[in-house]
Amino acid sequence: MTLSDRIPSWKKLSLFAVTWPIFIDSVLRMMLGTVDVFMLSRISDKATGAVGLANEIIYFCILMFGFVGIGTSVAVSQYIGAGREKEASRISALAITMNLIFGILVSIVLFLCGEPLLRLMNLDPEQIGIASHYLKIIGGFIWIEALSYAVSSVIRASGQTKSVMYVTLGVNIIHVTGNYLLIFGNWGFPEWGVTGAAISTVVSRLLGIVVLFLILYRRVPSPIRGRDFVTWKGSYAKQIMSVGLPAAGEHLAWQSQYLMIMSFVNMISITALNTHVYVMNVSNYFMALAMAIGAGTEIIVGQMVGAGEMKAAYQRLMKSVRISFVLTLAIVGTAVIFRHELIGMFTKDPTIIALGASIFLLSIVLEPGRTFNIVIINSLRAAGDARFPVLMGVLSMWGVSVPLAYTLGVHFGMGLLGVWIAFTVDEWLRGVIMLLRWRSRAWEKKALVKPVSISENGMGAQA
Repeated sequence: MTLSDRIPSWKKLSLFAVTWPIFIDSVLRMMLGTVDVFMLSRISDKATGAVGLANEIIYFCILMFGFVGIGTSVAVSQYIGAGREKEASRISALAITMNLIFGILVSIVLFLCGEPLLRLMNLDPEQIGIASHYLKIIGGFIWIEALSYAVSSVIRASGQTKSVMYVTLGVNIIHVTGNYLLIFGNWGFPEWGVTGAAISTVVSRLLGIVVLFLILYRRVPSPIRGRDFVTWKGSYAKQIMSVGLPAAGEHLAWQSQYLMIMSFVNMISITALNTHVYVMNVSNYFMALAMAIGAGTEIIVGQMVGAGEMKAAYQRLMKSVRISFVLTLAIVGTAVIFRHELIGMFTKDPTIIALGASIFLLSIVLEPGRTFNIVIINSLRAAGDARFPVLMGVLSMWGVSVPLAYTLGVHFGMGLLGVWIAFTVDEWLRGVIMLLRWRSRAWEKKALVKPVSISENGMGAQA
């Protein structure tokens, strides 16, 4: 079959077919942390706040694992779009090995240095003990999540988003069951509380990565050979890093400014901290749809760019932005109606419920701005334009969000509401800048690979 007879891979993908499994998968992944917070809230608000803060450090590490995952997803998508499946498999294997090594190093750091990190965040002394124990268990096995992130990125980039979703569903079922047995000591199991939640998380993730590897070998377009995992190719690593390192820089900037702002929240009060943890656990679901649309659009845009279809890529992103904006408003608007009930799922403290409800009202303004960032930045990276988002992100987050959060929340005494106003200003500022960048079409010159053309002997060759 000649290249002209072949249907381009990106034409086989619809946004809905790619996105809805990513949406469900994103929700299920968020539930891994929310389930711990929800179930531990039945023990005490203090334990919930401690675990919530420990999870922020864990999420920070998981985001850093994403620098290889994001670079891999973009490179694999472009290679597949260019019709170069074998190279897509080679670069996938290298990325998985890179993330595993990185994950092991991070596990060692968290196991040995978890408590000092928590002390830097002004946490209540009693909560430090709880959070440190939780962090040591999960942090020591965080390499599992690093491996999972890389393998999932490869599977998704090939368009097999449903497979990852089913694995995450299974992990959640195991996790919830483990929490039920080990937190509360049901069915004759030991009552381990926070320790039980941590062990349940580790075991469920370990089982999940085993299944992901089985899927990897069955679903990738071209088989991955064992030696590919230990074969170093500098050009592949450079392509991964050219997108991954800037993405890591943006994630590092966001998470580090977030941790800084969390220290401001701790300065306000324990009530503010607990409220923030509860609201964030719900707010994460607000942006889940935008994250899914952003990830789905990234896969399609990456394949379009790899195939040289720049006009189609431009139009695809603009449509995705409009869809995610409208749907985000609908979801947040509905949630705001039930804001008191949502916070009431986690606590019965009337002060926390009232404060959390006021923050939810602000989400109507905040979340649409965040939608611009999530969807557009994903597509800028998919096109290979990864440096601009991190530069603007650092300037906005550390130049606007951090100082404004301290000024409003602490200096002027607006408390948690002032902190969330700072979040809102930052998200909208970056969102508008990212939209202008996409409309400028500067990203069209950033593609990592070129499509295959037909050579004189009828074989594929790089154009």
